[in-house]
Amino acid sequence: MLAYYLDLALRSFRRSPGLSVLMVLALGLGIGACMTTLSVYHVLAADPIPSKSTRLLNVQLDAELRDADYRPGAEPTLQLTRYDAEALLREKRGARQVMMTAGFVPLQPDDAKIKPFFSSARFASADFFAMFEAPFAHGGAWDAQADAEAARVVVISHSLNERLFGGGDSRGRMVTAKGVPLRVIGVLKAWRPSPHYFDLTQGKYNQAADLYLPFQTAMQLKFGSSGNRNCWGDSNPANRQGVNAPCAWLQYWVELASPAEVPAYRDYLRDYSKTQLEAGRFQRPPNARAWPVMDWLSQQEVLPEDVKLQVWLAFGFLLVCLTNTVGLLLATALRRSGEIGVRRALGATRKDIFVQFLVEAGALGAAGGALGLLLAWGGLWLVRLSPNSYASAVQMDWPMLGLSLALSLAASLLAGLLPAWRAAGITPALQLKTQ
Repeated sequence: MLAYYLDLALRSFRRSPGLSVLMVLALGLGIGACMTTLSVYHVLAADPIPSKSTRLLNVQLDAELRDADYRPGAEPTLQLTRYDAEALLREKRGARQVMMTAGFVPLQPDDAKIKPFFSSARFASADFFAMFEAPFAHGGAWDAQADAEAARVVVISHSLNERLFGGGDSRGRMVTAKGVPLRVIGVLKAWRPSPHYFDLTQGKYNQAADLYLPFQTAMQLKFGSSGNRNCWGDSNPANRQGVNAPCAWLQYWVELASPAEVPAYRDYLRDYSKTQLEAGRFQRPPNARAWPVMDWLSQQEVLPEDVKLQVWLAFGFLLVCLTNTVGLLLATALRRSGEIGVRRALGATRKDIFVQFLVEAGALGAAGGALGLLLAWGGLWLVRLSPNSYASAVQMDWPMLGLSLALSLAASLLAGLLPAWRAAGITPALQLKTQ
């Protein structure tokens, strides 16, 4: 019967091509607008590391002065001092822990054809790559001993490897950074966490760094850091990266074995803060925070508000398109009253008529969905041309493709319910008298 109903639908479309095109266009525009905004929302609101986001915590400590700006219980500074970060790192209260910061490092390529340039860098402790699941194409990360010895080693990104060495396995080759040769021990695959959740001071949707080296190596070589730096009290501008400098400039993350350990770790941070208060380093009461990834992103309001508004507006536009489609389907059904009367007189039941018109609506939905996909791809192409930092990360994946098709069918069937019900309720005797 489905093939028969589809044949009837095609015949109906041929009899009124103008109305059919209008309905397909209305559905396509609504679906295209919705899928464009939903695809953007899907990328920006997605869990960047779902395998461990509930047990991967961003750490904050309140080490600032108790001055006139102090407000009890207020959100502490986003980052840690070097003293606190190194102290937590030594105590190793998690399965993994990372202290890190960002920087920009001048590189001098060996190839004379390539001019010197600045490369984005990340200075981190050894657990960085395993904690944030950075994928390696060749080699691997340095170890804790390399951290302690400030080893002259480096991991480079896929794009930097292509730029400096033409791709391939470049392990053992040297990268000259600020005049210092660093040995390549690992090359990453193309990797772009979205959002850039482990360091929001570098932009919420910026690209990952191209150069990675041990934190202690960067400090020994006096590589400057970039990003936010919050200093208080009598801080010496020449030594703001020092161990005892009263400046918060380091991101600190801890990975626990399970989410059940989160409360205990928060207790540990409060105890640490209390110890520092008693020692005179902290002036404020314990106010430590440990945020799981998704809570951290929500707390920092990473998802742009205008993206949420765009989703609601797109669904409102789809509702308008559906309303117009209902009107057009209803007009088509009423124009075919005579045909319906003849079919009923020949033995078709109300259910048969209802299903027939739903199949027609579903066929329109399939066509509208195909058009909507083309419009969505065009819309996403325009989004990628925009100056927004997240633009290049936006794309339609397989789940969104499936959602697009499901949404188009659901929308068309919903739009076809009232016309199908009205068509099924047409009295055959009245229509036959008018024939």
